[in-house]
Amino acid sequence: MNFLSVGNPRHLLKPLIIVFTALIIGLGLMTPAHADSVGEEFEFAVVGNVKVEGEPVGGVRIIVEGGGYRAETVTDDKGSWLIGVPEKSDYSVTLDESTLPTGVIVLEGGVTQQVSFSLGDRVSQNFFIGEGERNEVPFIDQLVARLIYGINFGLMLGLASVGLSLVFGTTGLSNFAHGEMVTFGAVAALILGVFLELPIWVAIPAAVLLSAGMGWSLDAGLWKPLRSRGLGIIQLMIVSIGLSLTMRYIIQFFIGGGTEQLPGFDSPKINLFGSVALSVNDLYSMGISIVVIVAFAFWLMKTKTGKATRAISDNPDLSAASGIDVDKVVRIVWIVSASMAGLAGVLWAYFRPGIKWDMGTQILLLIFAAVTLGGLGTAFGALIGALIVGLLVETSSLFIPSDLKYVAALVVLIGVLLFRPQGIMGRKQRIG
Repeated sequence: MNFLSVGNPRHLLKPLIIVFTALIIGLGLMTPAHADSVGEEFEFAVVGNVKVEGEPVGGVRIIVEGGGYRAETVTDDKGSWLIGVPEKSDYSVTLDESTLPTGVIVLEGGVTQQVSFSLGDRVSQNFFIGEGERNEVPFIDQLVARLIYGINFGLMLGLASVGLSLVFGTTGLSNFAHGEMVTFGAVAALILGVFLELPIWVAIPAAVLLSAGMGWSLDAGLWKPLRSRGLGIIQLMIVSIGLSLTMRYIIQFFIGGGTEQLPGFDSPKINLFGSVALSVNDLYSMGISIVVIVAFAFWLMKTKTGKATRAISDNPDLSAASGIDVDKVVRIVWIVSASMAGLAGVLWAYFRPGIKWDMGTQILLLIFAAVTLGGLGTAFGALIGALIVGLLVETSSLFIPSDLKYVAALVVLIGVLLFRPQGIMGRKQRIG
């Protein structure tokens, strides 16, 4: 029996074309443009110039971080840069030495320096740079660090991708509101752990339970009635887009447009070897992800409900004729999918770090990429696809500008689908 496969979805070709189009456009939009300024919609800004002996240096990467906010840009031909920030606060400004000309380094103060606002709406930060010997981090250390970060990111992405694949496998629906289910988990943890001041070890499991409740309510109040009315896949997908927009702006109404932090987001780092270090949150995230994925695999392979889920994915009509309660199993699938998405949202909030009203939208297209790469409707394929996407996103910045790391994942996705359209673990009959 195939794991979460869909019989012969020729009728899904049109929605898949729409998904791929959205993926291509969206990943392009996720890539920041090379410019001398970002965040111009904010009232406050950090500005500066990069010059060597009075001569401007263009193309130097500048990063501003603080209060859960992070943005980056590159200097223009005049060496100038501007990064808007959401509020007056303390920020760290980092100059990426690898983008400086050969033999030029930051001479004083280090590559990361602190800035604070006073009375004005702008604060200036200039680096004292000149000729010198650069202490480069060994490439092997950078590679190992990126591989570890990629596995961490891929595991977190896999939690969300498996949930989306579950829904697709049993209902045929490409749920564009899945990103908001990721956001919901993070926001629930924020409300419980920050606003209600519950211990974080209580807030996170409670947020996952609330996410499961969200999955139950969505299927009971929306998806089952629509299925009962005989709506097609295209109509259901359009409804999911509308649901995504609705949930997104409801979340923005309640938490605002800024970035919020969960307790312990700035956990200390532990040196593994050389310059490779992981934060305590990273270690917890990887451990939790592995435990949950193993538990999910056991549920899918060994339990009665898991076997019924796989049977419905292969052939819903035959499963119903065999006595399986299809509606009940689909309801459970929505609950499991939503709870895993909620957990992924919490881990994503620590990985970023920060919670924002549109954070699920930012990751949704990578989730679709993972599901498509692994094989449409295959849960374990979605996990493998997520690990590949996570590794590609993190390691590609060693060889190409970090602005293009999402595009690298898309290129590999397209390459795999050109030679194996059904995905890594898919079957040919799934695409007709």
